[in-house]
Amino acid sequence: MRRKTQRGVAYVELAFLLLVFIPMMLGVIGIGLNMHLQLETVQLARDAGHMYARYIDFTLLGNQQVLVAVAGSLGLKTTAGTGNAVVILSTVRYVDVSACQQAGKVDANGNPSGCTNYTKWVFSKRLVVGNNTLRASNLGTPPAAIVATDGSITLNNQVTNSSDVATITAINPWNSTTGTGLPSGQVVYVAEASARGFHMPPFSSGTNTYAQVYF
Repeated sequence: MRRKTQRGVAYVELAFLLLVFIPMMLGVIGIGLNMHLQLETVQLARDAGHMYARYIDFTLLGNQQVLVAVAGSLGLKTTAGTGNAVVILSTVRYVDVSACQQAGKVDANGNPSGCTNYTKWVFSKRLVVGNNTLRASNLGTPPAAIVATDGSITLNNQVTNSSDVATITAINPWNSTTGTGLPSGQVVYVAEASARGFHMPPFSSGTNTYAQVYF
């Protein structure tokens, strides 16, 4: 009788232990899966940025399919608005006096005149592959009306359209944009990637992963 009682107590103790152990185990699994997704997202942003900076044309379906293969289990799709991931590719430049001159926005003395975006970072190109509803770019989004089918934005819009200004707050790719800084006319390539996070309430809220790299 005593042995049966001890066995019954052991079962009760095991049940209480499982109430703690199972949620802990599920929580660890959720955190681990999200960490894995984040690492994959970082790698996707790096690979996409490397290719983009080497002038791979991501308006072509074949090149988009290469990006889908690189994304692996993240679920990137070539059809806009579908899938579980997105890659946002931006080319940004600094509007200096030279840019204003190229656009004809200077006065008789060569000083900026009507060059609205002078001394600001602006988009010169924007391409998006995947689910464009998943996440917006940290740099901002140029109006669709000024973005051509190949992703390019005209020089006139770059220097005069205030809605084309890029928001770069986390870092400045160059401490100085004059003298020894970014040479006039040069650009910065920015790749951003985001993917739907692992969702298993209450152990994981499904927060989307995100990565941003500069080239």
